[in-house]
Amino acid sequence: MSIPKKKIFCVIPAWNEEANIVKTLEDVILFTDEIIVVDDGSTDDTLVLVNNFAKKTNTKNKKVIALSHIINRGQGAALATGNELALSLGADIIFHFDADGQFLSTDISKVLEPLLFDEFDVVLGSRFLGLESEMPFSKKNIIMPIARLFMNFFFNAHLTDPQSGFRALNRGAWEKIDIEQDGMAHCSEIIIKVLKNNLRVKEVPIKVLYSEYGLGASGGFKIVKDLFLRKIS
Repeated sequence: MSIPKKKIFCVIPAWNEEANIVKTLEDVILFTDEIIVVDDGSTDDTLVLVNNFAKKTNTKNKKVIALSHIINRGQGAALATGNELALSLGADIIFHFDADGQFLSTDISKVLEPLLFDEFDVVLGSRFLGLESEMPFSKKNIIMPIARLFMNFFFNAHLTDPQSGFRALNRGAWEKIDIEQDGMAHCSEIIIKVLKNNLRVKEVPIKVLYSEYGLGASGGFKIVKDLFLRKIS
């Protein structure tokens, strides 16, 4: 069966990722023709490297676009900026991919396929569906169980990975979802809005390579706090 032609955009939020951004772009460009990188107020050469990559890469069929926030606003805000441009340029599907090299580009096809055949509106990558990710102890045994419990109890969101940043949604789904959480709580916010709009959602297994950096316990509790305040406001 041939794959239907869709206009696919990848949105990559980046903050001080000069060590990883070029490799990430080299990997992702093999799986999509349109990439929007939103530099979120970096103080290093991330934006310079993205622009240099775009100059060498951009052709009629391949394009990398660099956007920039003057100040660091947060990952959710960067994704919202990228989504807005992608939709204005006619994207049929938008997927999100981190700049830090922790996601595997080889998982992109797996995330996109159910959308290409219009089987689902939303596909979420899950770190808890069989592929082993060496997740830090506090994230695996404290942050994620609390996040799942919170999402299940308050929002009836029975998903295995409520904080995955690797996701793809079709145009119709993104047009119903406005990312309002500037920080990391956007992951759960998107899921909440997906369920609220009764969108067809599927989780697929992904593998994540963890570096020494990442969301600590305090960051996890801040996400819960941000979502709870939004829930009761």
